[in-house]
Amino acid sequence: MRVLIIGAGILGASVAYHLARKGVEVEIIDEEHQGKATLAGAGIVAPWATAVEGQPEWYGLYAAGARYYADLISGLEGLGETNLGYGKVGALVVAEEKGVLDEAEARLLRRIKDAPEAGDVRRISPAEARELFPPLREGMEAIYIPGGARVDARLLSAAMVRAAVAMGATARNDHVTLRLQDGKAVCVGSDGRSIRADEIVVTAGAWAAQILNPLGLTHPVGPQKGQIVHLRLPGVATGKWPCLLPVGSHYMLAFDDSRVVIGATREDNSGFDYRVTAAGEHEVLGAGLALAPGLASATHIETRIGFRPAGSDIKPILGRVPGIGGLTVGNGLGASGLTIGPFAGKCLAELVADGAAPTALDGFGPKGRG
Repeated sequence: MRVLIIGAGILGASVAYHLARKGVEVEIIDEEHQGKATLAGAGIVAPWATAVEGQPEWYGLYAAGARYYADLISGLEGLGETNLGYGKVGALVVAEEKGVLDEAEARLLRRIKDAPEAGDVRRISPAEARELFPPLREGMEAIYIPGGARVDARLLSAAMVRAAVAMGATARNDHVTLRLQDGKAVCVGSDGRSIRADEIVVTAGAWAAQILNPLGLTHPVGPQKGQIVHLRLPGVATGKWPCLLPVGSHYMLAFDDSRVVIGATREDNSGFDYRVTAAGEHEVLGAGLALAPGLASATHIETRIGFRPAGSDIKPILGRVPGIGGLTVGNGLGASGLTIGPFAGKCLAELVADGAAPTALDGFGPKGRG
């Protein structure tokens, strides 16, 4: 079997990695869009803290994504990949109002009964919270989640692609299109030649609709713009700081190079607007400094732009496309992509290689033409 994967973000890279582990012949084609969500994303793996309720299928996939990270990291390290951008540094949930924090704590305690990987979740004092995350505003209680983690999506995706290539996959940059031939999806490269494939997996993020449209598919996912601010605190050891998760507000996380990331705007109907805007910068920095005034003296490094593949429904789209032979889609992960992506990629690899969808994908299948 020869499988073509279009798009090498966090999801596509995972599909490629897991297929290669199964000995499947894989070709990865990525156009390397600069606004790709994976390139901009600095993610937090702590699904138990989400305020979203009433979506049991989605939350089950979200939680499974966090649970799978231990196996993913172990597997990559076993192949010699160590620059993964992943760290289990813990997470702090904070809120402006005590009642909101109480509600968040009740949600968390209910969810972690089935999630030992979250660790010993507990309420901590404002002093303890500032000891863990020094720039935090004084007087803020927090809920500490030891099992929370942070991810540099650029590094993790690149590591999965490298591992896939080391196991026999090929990877290249190209602009490809799809067309129908005898009821089956066929991929055509920028040179006009068909690219041989038994199966095609489209994991092209916010650009998936453009790729699927020639097949007569109206794909309900578009770009949601995110502006993400990167700061540096020269000489400060930030690598072990926990992620900061305000209830219903902007997040923060830190990396080993004295870098602190504040994210992010969620701009719908913005199209592929690559500009850093005054309003976006103001929104992110204002929210960040209100919670962590200790960052006021930090150096601004850059503001990254990323386009999340977001639909009107929080649920992602994962599975075979009805009525079109050899076509599978993985898309619509939105803001939860860095948690769900690696596990969803594993599930899609199983679907393509083994012919049967894992139960984790039940309820997430794409619609067909028409």
